[in-house]
Amino acid sequence: MASIFTKIVKGELPSYKVAENSQFLAFLDVNPNAKGHVLCIPKKEVDKLWDLEEGVYRELMHFVRCVAMAVEKTVPCKRVGMAVVGLEVPHAHVHLIPLNHMGEMDFSKKVHMEKEEFEAMAANIRSNLEL
Repeated sequence: MASIFTKIVKGELPSYKVAENSQFLAFLDVNPNAKGHVLCIPKKEVDKLWDLEEGVYRELMHFVRCVAMAVEKTVPCKRVGMAVVGLEVPHAHVHLIPLNHMGEMDFSKKVHMEKEEFEAMAANIRSNLEL
């Protein structure tokens, strides 16, 4: 069965896209730790990040870096944190979380955003993106 992320890639589920190329997709986490929390995924469904082919892994990290830089330009924060957890969805993904304090890396604490906030945030990050 396809993961929720594969369904997003295929357009079967909606998302707030931030960046996309032929291999990767970045979109806002709909259950964010902080405003501007982005998920970066390979379009090809692979369970664990470490299972990606070496070249694909390197290209993903380049994509992640570009997205992180756009998030940093968009969201007032001290830095953009990166986390790879992988327990909640069996599809390799990297979390990019704008941080002002360590508590924002606590995945049990979430912030609420309205649809309009998600749409505006995605558009603002896209406008700062340099792929």
